[in-house]
Amino acid sequence: MNWSFAADETPASVIEAEAAVWRPLAEAARELVDLCVMSDVDDDEVRAAQADVEAAVARLRKVRRTQTLGQEHLTAGRRRPWGNPVIGLRNPIAPPLEVRSHPDGRAETDFHCGAAYEGPPGLVHGGVVALILDQVLGHSVGAAGRPGMTGTLTLVYRQGTPLGDLRVESWIDREDGIKTWAKARMIGPDGVTAEAEGVFILPRAVRERLSRRP
Repeated sequence: MNWSFAADETPASVIEAEAAVWRPLAEAARELVDLCVMSDVDDDEVRAAQADVEAAVARLRKVRRTQTLGQEHLTAGRRRPWGNPVIGLRNPIAPPLEVRSHPDGRAETDFHCGAAYEGPPGLVHGGVVALILDQVLGHSVGAAGRPGMTGTLTLVYRQGTPLGDLRVESWIDREDGIKTWAKARMIGPDGVTAEAEGVFILPRAVRERLSRRP
């Protein structure tokens, strides 16, 4: 797989115009996902809502992409992960996270997990916890100039992660050749709920680019 990205030369005004169209749709769909779990309207309202959703699906189905957004990023060099299930602007299953990254490899994000992410009663599903921690760890290694694929991901669940407002913090632990170790923790209202360590492997294209630096 080619991990060498060209610069995205799309004007910022065009990107923002696209975002202004797709963001509200994803936000509405995200609320729909939550209400599929939490709404308690009567049967007639459910059937009416189903008809409305099916009509919207018919509209959106008129033109379908030939590639996923991620595939287009690889082939066209675009750096907009709008389909990502954690941070994707266009993906309704993403909370979505807005991750703040720093050149020293630190990253943090504050976000909300509602009922759609429930595993045990009142708690975030452990797989969702892992998904989010993996994503933020990736931001750390990328911010430090060592982007990579997850080689291993080790988690320790300290306590249940409650649905609601949460925070993740991550940082670079150490580097050795093509490997970077990063750590992260998820924090709820009662403290740390889970900790993670990831080993990230530099893709070949990145290794070659780094080797050419003076």
